[in-house]
Amino acid sequence: MTQKYTDSNSQNSSNDLYRELSSTDNRYLESSANGSHPMDDLEVDRIIQPLSSDDFNPTLSVADTIVQMLVKLGVCNAFGVAGGAMASLWNALSNSTLQVLNFRHEAGAAFAAVEAHFASDRPTVVFTTAGPGITNALTGLFAARGEGAKVILLSACTSAPQRGRWAIQETSSYTLPSGGMFTPGALFNYAITIESAAQLPQIFRKLALGLAQPGGFVAHLSIPTGVQTSLVEGISWPQLDVAAYRVTAKPEKIAKSAMLLFSEPFAIWVGFGARHAAEEIRQLAEKTGAAVMCSPRGKGIFPENHPQFVGVTGLGGDASVTTYMEQQPPARTLVLGTRLGEPTSFWNQAMIPQKGFVHVDIDPEVPGVAYPHANTFSIQSDIKTYLQELLKYLPDTACADASSLPHPQPEAIAPAPDYPVRPEILMAAIQKIVVEGSDAVVLAECGNSFTWATHCLRFTTPHRYRVSTGVGAMGHAVTGVVGAAQAQNSKAVAIVGDGAMLMNNEISTAVKYQIPAVWIVLNDARYNMCHQGMKVLGLQGADAEMPPTNFAMIARGMGAEGVVVENESDVEAALEQAIAAKVPFVVDVMIDPDRPAPSGGRNKSLAAQGVKSTTTKKTAHQVSFPCV
Repeated sequence: MTQKYTDSNSQNSSNDLYRELSSTDNRYLESSANGSHPMDDLEVDRIIQPLSSDDFNPTLSVADTIVQMLVKLGVCNAFGVAGGAMASLWNALSNSTLQVLNFRHEAGAAFAAVEAHFASDRPTVVFTTAGPGITNALTGLFAARGEGAKVILLSACTSAPQRGRWAIQETSSYTLPSGGMFTPGALFNYAITIESAAQLPQIFRKLALGLAQPGGFVAHLSIPTGVQTSLVEGISWPQLDVAAYRVTAKPEKIAKSAMLLFSEPFAIWVGFGARHAAEEIRQLAEKTGAAVMCSPRGKGIFPENHPQFVGVTGLGGDASVTTYMEQQPPARTLVLGTRLGEPTSFWNQAMIPQKGFVHVDIDPEVPGVAYPHANTFSIQSDIKTYLQELLKYLPDTACADASSLPHPQPEAIAPAPDYPVRPEILMAAIQKIVVEGSDAVVLAECGNSFTWATHCLRFTTPHRYRVSTGVGAMGHAVTGVVGAAQAQNSKAVAIVGDGAMLMNNEISTAVKYQIPAVWIVLNDARYNMCHQGMKVLGLQGADAEMPPTNFAMIARGMGAEGVVVENESDVEAALEQAIAAKVPFVVDVMIDPDRPAPSGGRNKSLAAQGVKSTTTKKTAHQVSFPCV
């Protein structure tokens, strides 16, 4: 179904005319011209409002006009930190129909924008002032590109007459490298410094085309302080009517993939890029009897309680996947929307089926990279379109019996003293109260929080679980949860470590805007993935401990609510209180720091890359270091 993004206040919205773009050639995009490619995720159809000269008042400033362009592009939310160099732009944003959230740190604003995009499926905006405003946001924008989000950065820069004269927070080629920050490259699909209002029509076209393409799109518009207030006069705005399009494979390639898959038993490996094709994946699996596994980011796309689900692969994954590959190996594996990178596969050779992969992705450079020596039949297509065509080739024969497939099994939890809280007890309570008892989106921070949540929690629907596996920056979930909750106007829950909470949380922002975010803190007074990892590697002397912190007290000091949980018997009641709260809430859980995280696969991957451990097999624990 096509989802139209329109400005609800536009008088012309009911009369918009749209056209579909069906071409698979997106070489006209700035991103492709500079060697970058779409991320391996799939977007539902997004339609940009047509734009013409009637939409703009010639007395508007450049800043006001840029904001109008953003509204036309379907943006609803802007996250950032203001400053003097972008005062006019900040004013234009604040007096528009956009919801503008002023954050405490630009990195947090960027992470929130990423998660707001995935929660709403709309493009989002990050705004910063010059100099450190831009550099502070770079990690979050790096994550936006890595996660495949659609995010536009608006930043201020020094006006041309003042460049090279040591202006306050000077932002120019004298102080910052222009390549990659103000031009397209590895960080931005599209980037430009706006020196004149005459550039705006072409910039709008570039943005509209970029947002219409499948996959992620991260752009940077840098607006000099003086240009922000200049008037938009004498500009011709051509009619611009852009619709989202899908990348589709040639019929002969789909037919060949059907022959390869349906001739022998095969498995399905589901990644985050397949999140909009859940129904088609389920149809394919149930009609063929194929076993299904998923990446950490792909949890819930195929129900984890389904009899054909064999487990999660990679970091925090399930031993049942290994059992399946050893005891009932498929002839081939159909890979859908995952790059099969280290967090998903650990490049484990045991994951290569005898006859190789059929790998589907919108980025033609993805298939074959993770396993370059494996036989890979690659298909460039978005996942939903490919599966809709593949299902037409299904044979009439009965599907294979899936009753003997292995499944992830919850590990028995032995009785123990009520204090401190064991992480697996906490996860069981989160499963009951948050996952099954609410509709909240759940985010997990990198580190042990990632591995415990990925390993223990089970989801039966897509769009409920978010982790970052490419960048894996600390501070992503503790700030991203605010964007997720705000964008969907409902609960979002972040499972995080104490180190991440001390690094960069946005409790104050959530309080200001009364955003119903919940933080569940695994409080062990350590960077515990580092602590446990160094120990298992036999490396001594590194200090990963930190002074104990009362995060519930900090939350209350900022105007939120919070509770400290010291006993396992109190965990469920605390979570119920957090889910029922109408205000931001912190659940500060004193966890057992010595419980080994379920991350053994990462250690094997590190060993394969040359990291040596001095521990013996008898003393080694299933610990991961570092997360990604």
